[in-house]
Amino acid sequence: MTELTRDMVLEALGRVRGPDLDRSIVELKMVSDIFISDGKVYFSINVPAEQAEKLEPLRQAAERTVKALPGVKGAVVSLTAERKQGSGPPPPRPSAAAPSHSHSHSHAPTPTPSGTQRSKAELPGIGAIIAVASGKGGVGKSTTAVNLALALKANGLRVGILDADVYGPSMPRLLGITGRPQQIENRIIVPMENFGIKVMSMGFLVDEGTAMIWRGPMVQSALMQMLREVAWGDLDVLVVDMPPGTGDAQLTMAQQVPLAGAVIVSTPQDLALIDARKGINMFNKVEVPVLGIVENMSYFIAPDTGNRYDIFGHGGARAEAEAIGVPFLGEVPLTISIREHSDAGIPVVVAEPDSPQTAVYLSIAEKVWSEVKARSGRAAPAIVFE
Repeated sequence: MTELTRDMVLEALGRVRGPDLDRSIVELKMVSDIFISDGKVYFSINVPAEQAEKLEPLRQAAERTVKALPGVKGAVVSLTAERKQGSGPPPPRPSAAAPSHSHSHSHAPTPTPSGTQRSKAELPGIGAIIAVASGKGGVGKSTTAVNLALALKANGLRVGILDADVYGPSMPRLLGITGRPQQIENRIIVPMENFGIKVMSMGFLVDEGTAMIWRGPMVQSALMQMLREVAWGDLDVLVVDMPPGTGDAQLTMAQQVPLAGAVIVSTPQDLALIDARKGINMFNKVEVPVLGIVENMSYFIAPDTGNRYDIFGHGGARAEAEAIGVPFLGEVPLTISIREHSDAGIPVVVAEPDSPQTAVYLSIAEKVWSEVKARSGRAAPAIVFE
């Protein structure tokens, strides 16, 4: 089979007429850099911001054209709205429809705490979607997300985890999963699975060493496809490991996904807390409830002496939570075992179920789920701690 190349994609797109109907989108230089991975083609089309909504059929035509090429397993095509300074973000592209074969169930309807939330397309079969976020990288957000998911699972909930960090996906390594996910009818992807939780990550679709050099709209399209074109089945909760910061990807998830709430991860020092506040402010602006703050790397216990050291200070996240009126979910210690188990692909909640570290994550999971139930005003499976 002939290898799919960028030139082949450009040649096909040369048949797609631009808005002037005289020249193609390639001749008009509307096509961004093209990225091809495992038979899937990613690119965006640059359009004027004021025409973005009107040109949605153009995007669909380009996507159909590329999908028709031999060897193409799928295409992620988005509109990039070039906007003037200070004009605000472009209108979001309509997200892909949820898979038609997913079955809704009455066990755990998606919470709708506000009018804004109700306008977002729900995901059939998923009871609640929880974002785990941080204002900056390097605070242990992904490790917190995976252990929170496993703690929820350990107490009887049906759990999935979406790795929304497209540029730096970490779930394949943290959960010890290798290989590619399967596709079924209508190009729906079957999520990978380990330790009893379903997982989807860009790390399953792109080799670990591949540099993801994408425009924001391409990332947004990829996120929506990983969320809405995956056979999640029936879940009580989907944990979303958000990218660090408060950029386009985070805003897209907050605006287009019916989040039940967000968990903010920070370390105790002032600099991290400043960035955590930015994340909290972002969720407040888009009316996503903040379920609470986790203080990660809260203190260090020396393995030889058992002495405690507050390397990064202590109590900053608790004080911040009290100051802004959100729950404080817990203090996760900085321990060698959490790092070693994460590197080995067996998170500490699984590797050491009776350890003090796991007890912290179980307590955080209990508080998070209680917040979700309280805010949604619905009956939900109870978490029982022995």
